[in-house]
Amino acid sequence: MPEYDFVIAMGGAPGQGIDSAGRALSRICGRHGLHLFTYSAYQSLIRGGHTFLTMRISSEPVANHGDKIDLVIALNQDAMDKHLQNIAPGGAIIYNSDNTDPGDGRDEVQLCPISFKELSNNSRNKMMLNTVMLGAALNLVGADLTVFEDILTLQFKRKGQAVIDENVGLAQRGHDYAAEHFTPFPTAFRKQDKKLAVVDGNSAMAMGGAAAGVKFYCAYPMSPSTGVLHWMAENARDLGIMVRQCEDEISVINMVIGAAHAGCRSMCATSGGGFALMTEAIGMAGMMEIPVVVINVQRGGPSTGLPTKTEQGDLWQVLGASQGDFPKIIVAPTSIMDGCDTIPELFNLVDKFQCPGMIISDLMLSMGFTTFDPADMNWNPPIDRGELITEPNDTGEPYLRYKTTESGISPRAIPGTPGRIHVVATDDHDEDGGLISDEFTNPHKRRVIMEKRQRKMEGIAALMPPPDFEGPEDAEVTLIGWGSTKSVIGEAVSLLRAEGVGANQIHFKWLYPMNEDVVNEVLSKCKRSIIVECNYTGQFARFLRGETGFKADGQMRKYDGEPFMPHHIVDGAKEHLAGKTDLYVPYQEIVV
Repeated sequence: MPEYDFVIAMGGAPGQGIDSAGRALSRICGRHGLHLFTYSAYQSLIRGGHTFLTMRISSEPVANHGDKIDLVIALNQDAMDKHLQNIAPGGAIIYNSDNTDPGDGRDEVQLCPISFKELSNNSRNKMMLNTVMLGAALNLVGADLTVFEDILTLQFKRKGQAVIDENVGLAQRGHDYAAEHFTPFPTAFRKQDKKLAVVDGNSAMAMGGAAAGVKFYCAYPMSPSTGVLHWMAENARDLGIMVRQCEDEISVINMVIGAAHAGCRSMCATSGGGFALMTEAIGMAGMMEIPVVVINVQRGGPSTGLPTKTEQGDLWQVLGASQGDFPKIIVAPTSIMDGCDTIPELFNLVDKFQCPGMIISDLMLSMGFTTFDPADMNWNPPIDRGELITEPNDTGEPYLRYKTTESGISPRAIPGTPGRIHVVATDDHDEDGGLISDEFTNPHKRRVIMEKRQRKMEGIAALMPPPDFEGPEDAEVTLIGWGSTKSVIGEAVSLLRAEGVGANQIHFKWLYPMNEDVVNEVLSKCKRSIIVECNYTGQFARFLRGETGFKADGQMRKYDGEPFMPHHIVDGAKEHLAGKTDLYVPYQEIVV
């Protein structure tokens, strides 16, 4: 376990500045060199409802929000009522005593009332309540207030010095009041050697796209993927990227395919509902053998579903994108920074094999924040454009865009290259692009071109890394997951082993195509296996069985819109090993 592991949460109504306060606290952690992971539970309301931001701060890298809450900042009565009972013994809750009542409180939790009216001299600007509360919280955890003052200066620079001075003054008053009236936590923030940068998951994927050489990005805003568009639009001019916001996702995917056909690396992002509109065009990219990257940030479904909640429910949707058979690559990043690193890898593969590639993420990763060392960010990853022709054809031989090859890969010419005239269409075709349907749908040509395309799958599968295997091979139970659950499963494995239960982990990132022999070799190490995933039907369990014949001994599923916490998985593994159930669905104790 990390030497320092502390969780701060802030709850209140939309419009009370929880997001801005969370960003400020994230930057404070980064300046202290501390690692963090944030998870925000919120409703799809402009006003009203409840928002709850959980921030786990650690001396070691973390990629989930953990099991406990040490300190809550309650900005209204609703936050007090919902979260007082969920604070760990020895924790504390800071609240505005003007309008919030803790009732009988809890003996093992320190109550920290602050009167905003008194400290703000009866200010009517309730938006500054979060500044006062955050100042008090920083005193309780022993953080450097001067760092917060620097961040407030940057945050309110455009509003003038008077606004900066007012916010800095309120932060200082909250800090001083806490010093006089409350007991600080025994373990304080510790400044580590190196300052860290802060990034959210959507921005990290956008950064990965920029590093990969993306020159065209297109999107229609759809939660929780919109942050990719925001980062791209903000940085497009400096990076030489053309960014377009379209009227719908059908326009988006067609523009992305068009740009990719013209030769530039192109990308888009959406969620399940928008991805549904893109699927026919994704099949077009498969037919025309054009490399594109599409990001699907999953949220609870079906239909509009849970716009602000997380789930792993779109796996079968992505696997079945469009009609018919065609090569495609599907990958599920395992952490925020893994999303950044994965996109250049995927672009190299889709360029090499001339097919669409899909990143399948989820709200927990995409809208979560983490810290990272900027020195670890690779802005110049290896770039492999595959068999891309940019030189004129002066041999006099006809150019066959879909030439039959042993690998299934046909050299791709940029449109307009002299001597490389060819037809590109959504109908199936022969080697030079001529439509098969023009010959009464020639069955022999259809078979040849279909087999040519599908031979790429053998080459892709051969390059797919095996799933990660972590822990002793003789473990009593193996926990199997995919995508964003890697960290929380890994933590559960450590907790189980600390309690004397032999456990290990197998985790899948590269999902499709699957190298059956390699995967089965890894799975053969399992004595007893449990698959963990955030959906109702066990989509990955069914997919894995279909691809490999492997059937897990048990399953854990969560579909209430909230991600797994480590103790959910620990409890489920114990229930399974005790023979009580083969399907464990945890109850979400924390009301969000």
